[in-house]
Order: sequence, then structure tokens, then C-alpha cells
Amino acid sequence: MKTKKLTKKEQLFCLNFAVFANAREAASKSGYASPESAGMKLIARKEIRDEVAKLISRKTGNEEIICGLKRLAFGSVADCLKLILSDTDENFDTENMDFFNIAEIKKPKGGGIEIKFFDRLKALEKLSSICENSDEENSMPFYEAIRKSAKALEGKHHE
Repeated sequence: MKTKKLTKKEQLFCLNFAVFANAREAASKSGYASPESAGMKLIARKEIRDEVAKLISRKTGNEEIICGLKRLAFGSVADCLKLILSDTDENFDTENMDFFNIAEIKKPKGGGIEIKFFDRLKALEKLSSICENSDEENSMPFYEAIRKSAKALEGKHHE
């Protein structure tokens, strides 16, 4: 049986699911009107699961960590601002809102809302550290090749 080719929107869902590992969030980020039901329907399809598995298999552990840190460091807080600046009577479509950067939400007795965000600077420091370590690991084979070449040249000059 030939599998159906995925639409651009379905491919976007697969990419988002590979990053977020959450069907509702992936469907929301991909532009589906009812993310909860759309996400469940999409992830139930074999060709979608196969595409997600293929995308995840290409990722290393560091890539998943880097994706999360990038969301913390560079992610939008626009939905959180809407929540803070709105009247408390307003109904929100929280299904389509992104609260990934929120560490804690409190409603004090006096009213209002307190939102504590994850530390963007710490996320950037971690990203920087991972990138520096990655650069060192990637440069080692190059350094090793130069060292071996130098030894080989040294051996030819002594002959």
C-alpha cells in the first residue's frame, strides 16, 4: 500500500512534534484551528508517526536540549503579556497560546497576577557552553589530522 504524501501543513506538524513532543502544541504551532483534536487525529496516522520518527532519529540528544534552550532564550512572551495586560473577565483561547517560558504563575490575594519567567540569560549561557563544547569536539579530529600529518612529514625528513 502506497502512503499518502504529506501536505506542507502536515510536514510542519511533524517538525513541530519532533521539537515539542506534544500533539496539541505541534498542531497549534502548525496553524490548526482545533489543536487538541487535530493533534490527536494527526498523530494517530501511520504516515505522520513515521515522518516524526524519521525526524527524531536524525536528532542527537544535544539538538533536543538546544531546541528547548532556544525556546527559553529567544521565545516570545507576547501571549504572557496579553494575559497580564488584559481584564480578568476576558476569555482566553489558551489552547493557542504559548506559555513555554513561564516558570510559575500566582494569583495574589490582593488581585492581579504574578508571572515568573525562566531566566533567559541562564538559557543563553547554557547554549553558549554547549556550542563551545561542540566546537571543541568538532575541531579535535581536524587537530588530530594535522598532528598525524606533521608526524608523517617528520618521519620523511629523518629518512
